[in-house]
Amino acid sequence: MRALSILGSTGSIGLSTLDVIRQHPDRFKIVGLAEGHDVNMLAEQIREFNPAIVSVRDAESAEQLKTLLGADQPEICHGIEGAGTVASAEGADMVVSAIVGAAGLTPTVKAIKAGKDIALANKETLVVAGQLVSDLVKKHNVTLLPVDSEHSAIFQSLQGHRQEDVERIILTASGGPFRNSSFADMEKAGPEQALKHPQWSMGAKITIDSASMMNKGLEVIEAHWLFNMPAEKIGVVVHPQSIIHSMVEYVDGCVIAQLGAPDMRAPIAYALSWPERCESGIKKLDLATIGTLTFEEPDMDRFPALRLAFEALKAGRTYPAVLNAANEVAVAAFLNRKIGFTAIAETVDKTMQAHEAYTPVELEEYINADGWARRAANAIIG
Repeated sequence: MRALSILGSTGSIGLSTLDVIRQHPDRFKIVGLAEGHDVNMLAEQIREFNPAIVSVRDAESAEQLKTLLGADQPEICHGIEGAGTVASAEGADMVVSAIVGAAGLTPTVKAIKAGKDIALANKETLVVAGQLVSDLVKKHNVTLLPVDSEHSAIFQSLQGHRQEDVERIILTASGGPFRNSSFADMEKAGPEQALKHPQWSMGAKITIDSASMMNKGLEVIEAHWLFNMPAEKIGVVVHPQSIIHSMVEYVDGCVIAQLGAPDMRAPIAYALSWPERCESGIKKLDLATIGTLTFEEPDMDRFPALRLAFEALKAGRTYPAVLNAANEVAVAAFLNRKIGFTAIAETVDKTMQAHEAYTPVELEEYINADGWARRAANAIIG
């Protein structure tokens, strides 16, 4: 029986995780849940899964949850400290880190320091503080398993092979809703168009990142830390059908790919049950029905966010943290109709140009870089 805490239980990854757990009550149990947006849904999850501890966004939400639950309630925490308490809860073997954005960094670090294995769906943790997190994983001897479908595919395609035999890893991208759109059309696009992803059902922030291809850029940086690969050995190819989730090319010219339906329950189930496998509930793949798989080079002129991510990775130091924070601010501004779609990457670019990078060591230094970038991006947006 594997005992789990889930950070971000009411988001898309959290809901998919609970669906996998629901199918295997004999294999998994819930110790803790943390959410930041939907207290009513969290109350339903508490009634179903009976966690010992939960966390909500703030004190007001905590009082609301207490009222909803009545006398039969777990320990209730709130804020970033509360999420950290859930992440390090006694009795949990693994923490599913699925809080969106840089907000997931601190509780994930706390989980690692508490010796918990990590199923990582929060790519920003490694984007912002990859060196720190990698060092802590080694120091505390925990297992870090990727949940993103692309990184899970690479992880699976590397099994049984030597690191030195890898020529490169190839991340696939759907291309998002604007794959065939001109830059002029994207300049005029609003949130309604950007949120219409052709393949995946995800939260608003990650869907916008997919539309701009910043999501793929963040995944490139995450892949660097997960698999110890330099930027030069990480490729990206647009694959609109989203059937091949990513690939590994070896020195002998052979390529190993992982295929499956575009459903996050599959990589979640693999991370939760590794090194075994368990039923995920996804639709079985029928290649004859799919018929054709196509591939394209990404256009970094129309999608400059991907280029900026590669630049941030190569420059290192605090640039990845600044890239991520500026993007979070710009995406929020776009969703609130304060800027246009193409201004997201423009804001990130200007913020990076204004940054005086340094080499962070402590968690606080990474957080400071994140905070600086948010202030700078907000000033640029005006």
